[in-house]
Amino acid sequence: MKQVIQNFKTGDLYVDDVATPSISKGMVLVENAFSLISAGTERGTVKVGKASLIGKAKQRPDLVAQVLQNVKKEGIKATMQKVQTKLDSLKALGYSTAGIVKSSLDTNNYYQPGDRVACAGQDYASHSEYASVPQNLVAKVPDNVSLEDASFTTVGAIALQGVRQAEPNLGDNVCVIGLGLIGQITCQLLKANGCNVFGIDLSSRLIEIASENGAHKAMHRSDDALFAAIQSFTKGNGFDSIIITAAAPSNDPIELSSEIARKKGKVVLVGAVKMDIPRDPHFYRKELDLRMSCSYGPGRYDVNYEENGVDYPYAYVRWTEQRNMDAFLNLLSNGSITLKHLITHIFDINEAEKAYDIVLGKVQEPSIGILLKYEKKDTEVKSFVQVNTNPEKEVNVGFIGAGSFAQSYLVPNVKAWGASLDTVMTSKGITGKNVAEKFTFNKATSSQDDILKNQSINTVFIATPHNSHAKYTLDALKANKHVFVEKPLAMYLEELDEIASLYESSKSKLMVGFNRRFSPIAEKIKQEFKGVNQPLVMNFRVNAGFIPKDHWTQNPEVGGGRIVGEMCHFIDLMQFFTDSKPTSVYADCINMQNSEITSEDNITVIVKFEDGSIGNLIYLANGDKSMPKERLEVFGGEKIGVIHDFRYGEIYKNGKCQKISDSGKGHKQEVTAFLDSIKEGKCVPISFESIYLTTLVTFKINDSLATGVVQQIDA
Repeated sequence: MKQVIQNFKTGDLYVDDVATPSISKGMVLVENAFSLISAGTERGTVKVGKASLIGKAKQRPDLVAQVLQNVKKEGIKATMQKVQTKLDSLKALGYSTAGIVKSSLDTNNYYQPGDRVACAGQDYASHSEYASVPQNLVAKVPDNVSLEDASFTTVGAIALQGVRQAEPNLGDNVCVIGLGLIGQITCQLLKANGCNVFGIDLSSRLIEIASENGAHKAMHRSDDALFAAIQSFTKGNGFDSIIITAAAPSNDPIELSSEIARKKGKVVLVGAVKMDIPRDPHFYRKELDLRMSCSYGPGRYDVNYEENGVDYPYAYVRWTEQRNMDAFLNLLSNGSITLKHLITHIFDINEAEKAYDIVLGKVQEPSIGILLKYEKKDTEVKSFVQVNTNPEKEVNVGFIGAGSFAQSYLVPNVKAWGASLDTVMTSKGITGKNVAEKFTFNKATSSQDDILKNQSINTVFIATPHNSHAKYTLDALKANKHVFVEKPLAMYLEELDEIASLYESSKSKLMVGFNRRFSPIAEKIKQEFKGVNQPLVMNFRVNAGFIPKDHWTQNPEVGGGRIVGEMCHFIDLMQFFTDSKPTSVYADCINMQNSEITSEDNITVIVKFEDGSIGNLIYLANGDKSMPKERLEVFGGEKIGVIHDFRYGEIYKNGKCQKISDSGKGHKQEVTAFLDSIKEGKCVPISFESIYLTTLVTFKINDSLATGVVQQIDA
């Protein structure tokens, strides 16, 4: 399918072919008819992409701070790999579209193929021939509303939410500062609500349009008669509310609002303007109410609402994102709002670059609403695109999932080893195209069949969200592929046992990404304790850092939590150091009343092993990030081994301390070892029994927390 793309590293903007996106539970696949270019928002996005590295840093100091923090934790080399992966990416543009439902997996069975719908959401409702959109960001379009008008729905919902924040009453005097697209719609909404509307802008053309289609009066900001006109319009009382829809680096809209508001009036901020709030004389003395309007409405930035499809109760949250979209479409349907005068340009998707030339000011043409048009496809949806035609090698690899982790630690190492990269599968076509071009895969796809049914692909790497690991592993084993799956192998015991049963009769190799045992420094510690014929005591302290509850890894149905998803690394490492099987585990965590903190992320775990060894894991999320993340200590045979963040360490023996250093957490080594085992016909680097036991222990940790008793490990 065709999609508008910006290369975030170079800033280049173009239209290209990418794989059609796939849908999963709670998603709707829509064949777009029109999409709206939101000039203000997209102009800023594109300009950041076109800026130099220093320019990008200046515009996003928050990300620079994250980079510096990551350097302290993981070192310069690892951090630069992450930064390069982020920079060298393709960005989707657009967030307001309308089209026809192609297929749907919404949980309410509300959307059917053929339904006319409007869609919202950055990275979902993109400028592309097809869009895969979460169900709560989709709204049905009334029969008498054109899809051209419906493509404005997201921007309309933003304007509507701003009006709701102002809480206007019939007959209120309301000022709209900024008469761009959102400002024009805001004026119409206020007029439909029975308000007296006054508009202010810096453009004479926009002032004229607003005067003819929404505002009762509109004036230029620099007009000498502005304040006199406001006095006359409000009978000397000032405005009941001011809605700022302008986008400007200046603080003027805020200062002007405070000056023209009545006492106890409201100032609602919709647009992106500077916010140096002057206390005196107006905000303080008038007791003004300053309110922020958050995008399309309640639900925005809530993962449970937007991505997981959990709606808010109608009685308690009357107006959500989706309900605002529905309301805007109804206003279009009953004629309370008209948009045709705001549509200044319609371009075919293939001419999108011309549209952005206008948005960026390269071509001087008056514009407000610029639409991209998509021709209806009569052919079957194509799941893949051909990117390269490289020859196949002995080990021919397909990747299922290729997020930032896979791009940083897996794909480069597979390529460096010498395997051929055949096909990469991602849910979003733009991601797959980016990865295929960057690492020279032959194909990018959104369907697992293009990998699992391809007989020439003999090895599959799985790096998807945790809840799909077991499914893809089972499917790949059934297809007789060798499998490398990122941790965890499974999220539930039933999945683990199903994999074990299938693997028993399989001739394929199976490896899980427990990389730390392959790190050079862990290997050195292992060698040091190899001849010690007595139990070891292992003390692992992990300052893991806080992850909010709305992060996908914390979702029990998607990420499974940090015990299953992350602590497995350290259970595996204990097995590696002891060469012994775990026999029991006991765990306890803090009792935190703060609902924002996950108590289980602050835990102590004691694991006992067959040979008498014992491992103590202290995993913490309530510490400070400035402290190094991982400190691992191994005691036994009158020796001590210490690892600091897998960057350096010490070995204490014979009354002396030997310094050791060798950075890296073993990602390259684990990939090399796995691929070597395929090429040379050797056993996989980690036995399946060990993989099974590590995964089982993480399940038993959860059981121990739930019951408060020691759990026996019985494979």
